[in-house]
This record gives sequence, C-alpha cells and structure tokens, in this order.
Amino acid sequence: MLPADSMVPIGWVAVGQPVRILPPEDHAGIRAVQQNQDFPGSFFGLDRPADGKSLMPTISERFGRGLGRDSNDPQI
Repeated sequence: MLPADSMVPIGWVAVGQPVRILPPEDHAGIRAVQQNQDFPGSFFGLDRPADGKSLMPTISERFGRGLGRDSNDPQI
C-alpha cells in the first residue's frame, strides 16, 4: 500500500510492506524485497519449484489463456 502522498514514477516499481519505490534496473533491490514474499503463490497460486526452475513458462501460458490466446493462434 502506498501512502496518500506517494508517487511511483512511470516504469518504476513499488514493492514490499512498508513499500519501497525502486527503479526498474535495481534488480537486486527488487529481488531482495520479493524474495521474502510469496508472489507466485499469492498472485498465481503456484508453489516455487524445489528444483529452482523458472515459473515463467507456466505464468506466460496463464496470461495467454487469460487473453484468449493459445498455441494454435496464428503468429503475427
């Protein structure tokens, strides 16, 4: 949650509680905040894989389905 007088510049991210507003290139800072949160579980209902594999293929597939697209759609 952002305080009433907060501003997040375009392209930046607001993460954590209390909130931290970070530039998009601050990967380490963003990761440090998100690492202690269960973002995949809270947002997507997914458990982090024990083998460390990326969840992005599954997340991308869900987004695609949500947008009404599937692997049979013609490529643009």
